[in-house]
Amino acid sequence: MNLDKLLKQPNALPSAPDVVRKLMDTFNQEDVDTSYVASLIEEDPVLTAKLLKMANSAFFGLHRSVTNAQDGINLMGLVKVRALVIGASLGEGFHCVGGINLNQFWRYSLHSANLSHYIALPIKIDETTAFTAGLVHAIGELMMFAAMPEVMRDLDLSVPMLGLKRARAEQGMFGYSYAEAGAALAKEWHFPKKMIDAIRHQTAPFDNGVYEPIAGVIHVASWRARAQELSLSRNSLIDTYPDPVGLVLGIDPDSVMGQEIPSLTSETEDSESA
Repeated sequence: MNLDKLLKQPNALPSAPDVVRKLMDTFNQEDVDTSYVASLIEEDPVLTAKLLKMANSAFFGLHRSVTNAQDGINLMGLVKVRALVIGASLGEGFHCVGGINLNQFWRYSLHSANLSHYIALPIKIDETTAFTAGLVHAIGELMMFAAMPEVMRDLDLSVPMLGLKRARAEQGMFGYSYAEAGAALAKEWHFPKKMIDAIRHQTAPFDNGVYEPIAGVIHVASWRARAQELSLSRNSLIDTYPDPVGLVLGIDPDSVMGQEIPSLTSETEDSESA
């Protein structure tokens, strides 16, 4: 199934909830009223419940429970809360997709988001966009599973969904990968152009004249998050590290090859901005 046909499948492009469309507008604002954002989120009880469930999970390790959207923003920062609501909305659109371990998928996505933020900060790349794009960078996988589940299950037998060569295998089989599919959904949901480009070019961020630094950040972050899911050894990390991308961005490889992924709460929120 080519990409145009995939995008025409009724279950491949869910509609964006009203709260997400309004949240997208805040990416272009210099000063965002967090009370306004909190009120937007709380207009949707389902999304609010999902946000609270994620925020209070062990993954975030917060020092106290989050009880409402404003509380979440105060404890976690606007960038993370906004991204989690967008991710939860996307997840809701694909909650019935079979053949995928969704818990693992979103755990991997959260690790990728955190690493994207962690990598972007010291090299002075927009960590706000990097975190959100990192969280939803693989949403194209859910689109492809929703549109052609049998074909994707067959692909899983040869290359696991979180395998390091997954994008290459999809490109060889379909002529596109989860990156192009995810960028199409991001465009449909009116994501900022920089984020759409980052998702589209994440698998080859500096090829064919493309230069999208956030795509490079996601490339390295998703490699490390996949390595975490695959429990790769230190030697395997060294062997598979995407050195050309890391060199272009000026990333310290030791900072991302450590055995433990940095905690989502290990960085200060002072660096986060809307």
